Amino acid sequence: MASGTELYASKWVQTEEPALLSKALKPLQHYSSLLNSKSSQAFFYSPEQANMGPAALCIVALVVISITHWVYRWRNPICNGELPPGSMGLPLLGETLQFFAPNTSSDIPPFIKKRMERYGPIFRTSLVGRPVIISTDPDLSYFVFQQEGKLFQSWYPNTFTEIFGRQNVGSLHGFMYKYLKNMLLNLFGPESLKKMLPEVEKAACRNLERWSSQYSIEMKEATASLIFDLAAKKLISYDSEKSSENLRDNFDAFIKGLISFPLDIPGTAYHKCLQGRKKAMRMLKNMLRERRAKPREKQSDFFDYVLEELGKKDAILTEAITLDLMFVLLFASFETTSLALTMAIKFLSDHPSVLKELTEEHEAILRREDSNSGLTWRDYKSMAFTFQFINETVRLANIVPAIFRKALKEINFKGYTIPAGWAVMVCPPAVHLNPTKFKDPLQFNPWRWEGMELNGASKHFMAFGGGMRFCVGTDFTKMQMAVFLHCLVTKYRWQAIKGGDIVRTPGLQFPNGFHPTWAFSSLSWYIWCPLFVHVSACPYGHDEDRNDNQCPNLNGYA
Repeated sequence: MASGTELYASKWVQTEEPALLSKALKPLQHYSSLLNSKSSQAFFYSPEQANMGPAALCIVALVVISITHWVYRWRNPICNGELPPGSMGLPLLGETLQFFAPNTSSDIPPFIKKRMERYGPIFRTSLVGRPVIISTDPDLSYFVFQQEGKLFQSWYPNTFTEIFGRQNVGSLHGFMYKYLKNMLLNLFGPESLKKMLPEVEKAACRNLERWSSQYSIEMKEATASLIFDLAAKKLISYDSEKSSENLRDNFDAFIKGLISFPLDIPGTAYHKCLQGRKKAMRMLKNMLRERRAKPREKQSDFFDYVLEELGKKDAILTEAITLDLMFVLLFASFETTSLALTMAIKFLSDHPSVLKELTEEHEAILRREDSNSGLTWRDYKSMAFTFQFINETVRLANIVPAIFRKALKEINFKGYTIPAGWAVMVCPPAVHLNPTKFKDPLQFNPWRWEGMELNGASKHFMAFGGGMRFCVGTDFTKMQMAVFLHCLVTKYRWQAIKGGDIVRTPGLQFPNGFHPTWAFSSLSWYIWCPLFVHVSACPYGHDEDRNDNQCPNLNGYA
């Protein structure tokens, strides 16, 4: 049996990996010669045990050969053509730890940038146990989006599927995805947004007024709460002040572990994320049952519309799809937008010339004849510089660091082969920070978008995705941001007093928050005090007559 094993090994060595296996078999060859020597009896307690030596050698040899073959195949995947260059990292783990490593850069993520410099714009790696082609090439990224449903389909790691649900809209394909997309267009289409505009303006003004009465606020948390309440009311008629359970708290737990190492052990961020999802889904399921038990005569929110579709005889919707859809919509409606708004305020704080231009545009809207009627759709569509500002904000914020697809068949592109079944990761930061397209790409410059029309994704701008999966909530997001900025710059001034540092893991986070103070700017008898009070009631005991500049709240603001 030992000789047969050696024959098998020698044939395998000749055809697969000579150097690697020769080293692996040296200890076995030494062990074999030791067994054949007279001194081998010293290693065994009886002749019967000694006779087990060749069998044990055979088993060990097979194990070593199998492991060596597996490691070799992991590092050198089978491909009919030429794979992009790169490294598959450690078996199973791949380069997952490096991918999730925190960084504080606003540039292309270090994980991506190092490999771009070493391998070029297209390279391979392995993340969470799956082989992945990473594209920083604008042509390939655009090609992937345009071939959705033909050569590629939406795909995310299993950990994301566990988090968002197996029936979430991002995991559905073909007719079912188109069906759900049409439902969402009914919610986020132009006509619906026109009706929502006054409500969005009232919510923004109401929250800004409340914030101005506080010493300071944490911007990400405050805007998330604002947008969540607005979206939850539109989607499911949820009112946090009237509800006995706090739906938002469950999403907070969910978000904290959303982009974390997928280790489902109590105490880890990923485990808390899954628990947050379970609690939120339980609340949504209870709402679904209550609505079904007591259906409304007239549609009042998106949930009613979905339930009507669910109740049809020939319905293709299921309860699982409905619940996952509502969960994803609630998450997507506030998390990314609140991050974008927080970055927007940070950019305005750091760039006075941008703030000046933005303020002038919105003050011009206030000077129109019917300014007391509130914002109109025409006002909104006239905010040219505001849209330039929003584009530049999301370009540099890079809130979505990766977009995944899966190759449905073998594809050849620019001399490289993408095997069927492999994942392809499009990297928006690499596209948005490309110096050949954007001069001084790390410089915040809204004027660079002047005269450019963006009605969707392009080869050089994919902050909202691309192709048939271009985010259907894009216009809703832009409207919320534009209206909030209008209310902000025409009525308030602020100053950052704490935080503002960013960390990417690889998703954007503010580890120490971003804390500005607020005050009205339109009333001359108010000054910039952290508690937003009349000048005679400054909490530091200062008054308007002091000229020694000892009060930072009185210095330069009115």
